[in-house]
Amino acid sequence: MRDLYLAIDVGTGGIRAALVARDGKILAYDHREHEQIVRRYGWSEQRPADWWRGTVETVGSVLGRVARASSRVAAICCCGQMHGTVLVDGDGELTSETAILWNDKRTQPEVDAFAAHVPAARSLELSGNVPSPAWPAFKLLWLMQHEASSIDRARAVLMPKDWINLRLTGRISQDVTEASLSFLMDWRSRAWSDELIGLTGIPRRLLPGIREPGAVLAGLTAEAARLLGLDADIPVLVGAGDFPMALLGSGVTGKGLGSDVTGTSTIITLLGDEPVMSPEVSNLATIDGLWGSFTLLDAGGDAVRWARRAFHRNGLGYAEISAIAEEAAAGSDALFFLPYLCGERFAEKPNSRAQFFGLTSAHGLAELHRSVLEGVAFSVRMKLDGLAGGGGRPQRIVASGGGAQSGLWLKIKASMYDIPFIVPEEPEGGIIGAAILMAVASGDAPDLASAVARMVRFGPPIEPDPAWRDRYDRMMPIYADLYSAAASFHDRLDAL
Repeated sequence: MRDLYLAIDVGTGGIRAALVARDGKILAYDHREHEQIVRRYGWSEQRPADWWRGTVETVGSVLGRVARASSRVAAICCCGQMHGTVLVDGDGELTSETAILWNDKRTQPEVDAFAAHVPAARSLELSGNVPSPAWPAFKLLWLMQHEASSIDRARAVLMPKDWINLRLTGRISQDVTEASLSFLMDWRSRAWSDELIGLTGIPRRLLPGIREPGAVLAGLTAEAARLLGLDADIPVLVGAGDFPMALLGSGVTGKGLGSDVTGTSTIITLLGDEPVMSPEVSNLATIDGLWGSFTLLDAGGDAVRWARRAFHRNGLGYAEISAIAEEAAAGSDALFFLPYLCGERFAEKPNSRAQFFGLTSAHGLAELHRSVLEGVAFSVRMKLDGLAGGGGRPQRIVASGGGAQSGLWLKIKASMYDIPFIVPEEPEGGIIGAAILMAVASGDAPDLASAVARMVRFGPPIEPDPAWRDRYDRMMPIYADLYSAAASFHDRLDAL
C-alpha cells in the first residue's frame, strides 16, 4: 500500500526531507546544511549541485527510518527558497556553477534604472508588485550584463525546487506561485506578460511553461530512481515556493484568513481575491487560487533578541524574559517602544530608528520587556488596515515561527488586533503543505480543503483580552503620532 508522502524542502540553510503519513504526522525527518557563498558584500549564492547532493542524502536517510518505506511512497513533492535563479542549457546542465539567491542585493542598480523609467503604478498594474532586488527578472538583467555567456547558453531559468524537479524527472517547469513573484507574470492572466518581458528585455526562451503546484510533472527518471532507491513510476508534483507551501501547510487557506510568521522579522499575510495595490505590499499567487498580500517588517524577534543582549548580556533565556514581561500590566504603564532597530524595508524612507518613549522612574525591567513585545505589535497594527485592501480584518490569524512559542506575545497580538490567533501543532508547514498537495494528487483527498482539515491540527485559540484591547486602542493613536513625529529626526541622526 502506497501510504507515505515524500516531501523535500530546498531551504536557504539546508535541505530537508520527510516522510509524512496520510494523517499529516511526520514519521521521519532529516536535514543537511549547505554553504552560502558571499563573494562580495551584499552578494549571496549557492551551488545547485549541493542541493541535489543533500536531496539524495536526506531522502536516503528518511527512507531508511521507516519500515518498507521505499515501496510505500505514493508521491514526491518539493518546495523551496524562492527567487533563486538557476540557469540550465538544452541538456539540463547548469550554465553557471552558482545561483543568485533571494537575499542577494547586487541587482539594486538594475532595479533603480527600471524604476526610473517605469512608474510604480504601472509596475503594480502589470505584476501586482513593485521592482525589488529579490525578483528573478532583475537577477537575469544583472546576469545579461555581467555574465552574458551563461545567459547565451541557457535554455531555461529555474527556481531552486525546479532544479531538484529537473534532476528527479528530467522535466523543466515553473509554478504559478514562483512566477507571481518573478516580476514577469501578468497577475490577471497568470501567464508570462509580453509587456514586462519587453520592458525588462528578458529573453522569452528562458521562461518555462507555468504550471499549477498540484499538477503531476512526471515520474522519476531511471537514474534518479536508482540513486534514491525508489520505483520510477512514482509521480513527482510541480510543487511551489516554500512560503506559499507553508501557508497551505499551516492551514492558511480561503479568504478571511491571515498569517503571522515572526522570526527575526515579521511577515504578515492576508488572503483575498485580488492583489492589494500598494508599493508597501507584495502579492503572491497562492496554491488555492487566491492572492496572498504580505508585508515584511524588520521588527520582530530581532527586537526581543536585542533586549536580551542589551539588558542581560544573553544571560537569560527567552522563557525567563517572557516571565519578567508578564509582571507588567498591559500597556507597560504608558511606555512606548518603536522597534525599528534596523530601519524599515517597506517604508517611504528606510532609516527609521528605535526608541522608548514615556520612561519614568516608576518603570522597571518588566515594563521595558513588555513594551518591546507591544511595540512590535503596534508596528504591525499600523500596517494591517492597508494590507486588508478594504476587505476588513481577517477572521483569525495563524501564527508560526519562533514568535509563536510565546504565549504572552500571542495574547498581546490578539488583543492588539482584536483577532483570535491559532498555532498549528506541526511547525514544519512547508513539509505538511507538500503532503497536502500529494494527498489530493494521489486521490487520497478530494480537494485541498478536505486534505487541510485532515492533516493540519491547531492548539486552542488565543482570544483577545477585552481590557488589553481597550488599553491598546487608546495607545494606538499616540504610537502612530510618535512614529510620524520621529521621522523628522532620522536624516539628522544619519548626519551625526
